[in-house]
Amino acid sequence: MDAPAALLPHGLSFIKLIEDADPVVQAVMLVLAFASVVCWAVGFEKLIRYAAFSRQLASLERFVEVRPGKDLLVPQLAARFGALAGSEPRPAAHSLSEYQANLERSLQSETASLMRRLQAGLPLLATVGATAPFVGLFGTVWGIMNSFTGIAVAKDTSLPVVAPGIAEALLATAVGLAAAIPAVVFYNLANVFLSNNAERLSIAAGRYAKFYAYGALGEGPAGSADNGRSMLAE
Repeated sequence: MDAPAALLPHGLSFIKLIEDADPVVQAVMLVLAFASVVCWAVGFEKLIRYAAFSRQLASLERFVEVRPGKDLLVPQLAARFGALAGSEPRPAAHSLSEYQANLERSLQSETASLMRRLQAGLPLLATVGATAPFVGLFGTVWGIMNSFTGIAVAKDTSLPVVAPGIAEALLATAVGLAAAIPAVVFYNLANVFLSNNAERLSIAAGRYAKFYAYGALGEGPAGSADNGRSMLAE
């Protein structure tokens, strides 16, 4: 006959399992739960930042595809590029093509810096995604060892005695997976976004350098770089 629930040595609710777990297993689950919260926070921060950057990049692409007029608002990325381009020296002996090449190198360096800043936090997601299952497995192994030790001391292998200890141990693996899965998902989404937009940003920077050097995209030399700067400032 099955033992009444009141006579079971442990409850099987999640809270009770955590309370009755070995201190080492509790520490493992606490660390993994904290890592999971951090990963969710980093993931949502990335989603918000990437959405804002995507809008800025789209504005920059529209900006470099048309001849700017007085009624066109200069996007944030274009303003940043303009500040860099304005500080680029232009000796009189340089041709426009050489000046454009210098501008493009400066802007490409800035785009690389932007992409590095957008990558902040990704190593944490990668680390949690790769290690959390193993940390959870360590907690499970430790819990099972303690469970078997308790079984040996009790000299009882009935299911009511064995099941709670095994459940406590397996809970550590579940918490590890709960931390690792969102970390891997956010990491992969971020990598796809960055790989797709890095090339777009590089192309836009090259077109901006051409615009700034020649005064208008897609045309031959239409004026000096000072003319291009005055068009941006309008």
